[in-house]
Order: sequence, then structure tokens, then C-alpha cells
Amino acid sequence: MPVSAVRYRLLLLAAAILFSTGGAAIKAATLTSWQIASFRSAIAAVVLFGCLPQARKGWSWRVWPVGVTYAATLVLFVLATRLTTAANAIYLQSTAPLYVIVLGPVLLREIPRRADILFVASIALGMSLFFTVTEPAAASAPDPRLGNLLAAGTGLSWACTVTGLRWLGHHRKESAATATVVAGNLIGCLATLPMALPVTAVSLADVLVVGYLGVFQIGLAYFFVATAIRHVPAFEATAILLVEPALNPVWAWLIQGERPAPASIAGGAIILLATAIKTWWQTRAD
Repeated sequence: MPVSAVRYRLLLLAAAILFSTGGAAIKAATLTSWQIASFRSAIAAVVLFGCLPQARKGWSWRVWPVGVTYAATLVLFVLATRLTTAANAIYLQSTAPLYVIVLGPVLLREIPRRADILFVASIALGMSLFFTVTEPAAASAPDPRLGNLLAAGTGLSWACTVTGLRWLGHHRKESAATATVVAGNLIGCLATLPMALPVTAVSLADVLVVGYLGVFQIGLAYFFVATAIRHVPAFEATAILLVEPALNPVWAWLIQGERPAPASIAGGAIILLATAIKTWWQTRAD
């Protein structure tokens, strides 16, 4: 394998690792959920707009409705992560492909294949396991039931974002993808800012955590993805990025001592395995 090919795969792996630290970092801050969501997105928008030339191209009215769904994903993920375990938050967000298959025929006129039905059933089974047992509240997960519901909402909003990006591609607006990420962060920042203010107390640790989330966990990670994604086959890219939901609970366990319930682990395993198999099968079919 050429050195350049290895480099692009390593960049995707680095992006997945950076994305995966979001759960533990969000839990580490003492700021409110609204403050983390607002300030993280503000920093990320500045970093992405300033560092990625493609973020300054492809702007049109179509960017904004997709940006709204991405903003919802950003905000809901922070709210969910502060209420339930990091594992539940990321695994339930990973149910997005279920909704994409449902939305595809309606919004994109993409007819599901027969294999998609089995995939949907697998995702639904994995998702159901998160709601079969109510986990006890803990310091890092004070309201698991509400957090799980919000996390399920991130699956839907992320599915709308993915569908929206495909819609932009159908209108020959592929260059708008990065602009959409910037727009989503701007919308997320402004939408949550009224709840984030005033900031009555902030520590140096909070500044460092939120700065890390905006600059590295979103900004640098998306820079790596934007640089590498065109040079790595779709299945490999998807498989590498599955490192994010796999590692996310690990960081929360190491840093916060958070242990997800066995049912959550089983549900997450089903969702990730089904996604990997679906991607592999679709790549073969294409």
C-alpha cells in the first residue's frame, strides 16, 4: 500500500479517535449542558471556517435547513450525554441508518433493497434493548431514561442530516457538505446561547475542556475527515469511523468510571455489527 494511502487511513483513524472522546470530555466539564453545546459549537465554527477552504464555498439556501438538523444532532448529543451513559448516547445516535432507510423513499426516492429490511430489524432490535431495563441513576448519568430518549432523537436528527447531505449532492452541491457543518455549528451556538447565559462561574478546567471539544474533537477531526475521505474506499472509511462508537464508552469508563448496563452493551454491539455488515454488503452489490 502506498505511503499516501496509509496516511489517509491514519487520518481517518485519528478523526474517529478524536470524535470518540466527546462523551468523556462533555461529562468532565462543570458547565451546564447548554453552555457546553453553545460554546463548543462557536469554537468549532470558527476553526472550521478559518482552516478549511471548502468551508467557505458551496453556500446556498439549501445549506441552512440541513444545518438545522445537524445543529439538533450536536445539541441533543450534549444533552443526552450529560443525562445518560456515554455508551447509550453514542450507540443510540448510531441507529441513524434505520431512519435513513425510512426517509430515503420519501425524500430521495431511493427504494430500499430486500436486505435493508433485515438491517432495519437488526437496528430496531439493538435499539429496543436500551429501553428494556432502566439503568439506575449515577453521578455521570443522573437521568438515564430521559437521556436515552434524547439520544434516540440524535439518531433521527443525524439521519435527517445524512439524508440532507445526499439531497445536496443530488443538486450538485457536494461542496456544500463542509459549509453545512459550519452552518450547523453556528445555528447550534445561537439556538442554545440564551440558555447558556449568563455564565456565573467558569474554571480553567472548563475553558480547556470546551476549547478541546471545539478545536480538536470537532474542528480538527472534521479537518482530518475532509482531507482523507475522498482517498479511502467507502467501506474502509465507514469501518474505520466505527472506532468512534466503539471507543466512546471506553474513555468514559477510564475517566469517569462509567459502566453501561449489559443490555446497552448488547444493543450497541448489534447496532455496530449490523452497520458494518450492511456497509460491506452494499459495497459488494455496488
